[in-house]
Amino acid sequence: MTAKVIDGKAMSAEIRGEVAERVRALSERGITPGLAAVLVGDDEPSKIYVGAKEKACAEVGIKSTRYELAQDTSQEYLLNLIRDLNGDPAVHGILVQLPLPEQISVLAVHETISVDKDVDALTPAAVGRLVRGEATFLPATPFGIVEMLARTGIETKGAEVVIVGRGALVGMPLSIMLAQKTERGNATVTLCHTATRDLATHTRRADILVAAAGRPRTITGDMVKPGAAVIDVAVNRTDAGLVGDVAFDEVAQVAGWITPVPGGVGPLTVAMLLVNTTAAAERTAAAG
Repeated sequence: MTAKVIDGKAMSAEIRGEVAERVRALSERGITPGLAAVLVGDDEPSKIYVGAKEKACAEVGIKSTRYELAQDTSQEYLLNLIRDLNGDPAVHGILVQLPLPEQISVLAVHETISVDKDVDALTPAAVGRLVRGEATFLPATPFGIVEMLARTGIETKGAEVVIVGRGALVGMPLSIMLAQKTERGNATVTLCHTATRDLATHTRRADILVAAAGRPRTITGDMVKPGAAVIDVAVNRTDAGLVGDVAFDEVAQVAGWITPVPGGVGPLTVAMLLVNTTAAAERTAAAG
């Protein structure tokens, strides 16, 4: 068996085209979706990530504004900026790029962002709404994975899903989303982590296996159920270049579907941020 490679770039392009149509419809009503991206400090990967998001926004017609703050910016200064953005009707989405300098509490930042503009879905209120099944927005990477499964025709209802990695950005929210009684959920979910005994016993049961541990070659061919869908979320920098958590070549000989790294889940993450920002603007328009 040779797995079908899921092309995240092509799927992302399709979603961006759909978003561009929604943005055009808003423009005809005099509304331009606006995203404020706040960057604190000189972290180079963060600058690259924000730049990629700005480029994606420009491609679909979303106005993106970058706020670059110094490394020694005080927490109160940042919180006041967020409060100003909360009150700005031209800003529909706010994202504060992580990591933040040590003098700034991530929790304080997330508690300050308006839940109606939290297009990253990281605030405590957003997490609570997700758990209750009443999310305003879905976190971008898990949202992208669920969208990828749906568009590929991979059924989640009744499926055995194993997620390797319990992080707050991917593993934990994704486990909640896939377990909920929804059209794109209804799966039986096992969440594995560093204390899981005999990881392979769990992964071999999976109809859908999601690797989000952040360790290269965590998932090898002998750990995968034949025909399973294997979604590799991680991006690890190695001497050989960027690799995921999955030993791609050997797993591709066993799995039914597999995502590459790069070019798999990553492009979907940015696309779903655009979806959330556009949805925020549509909500504002509907409210009058």
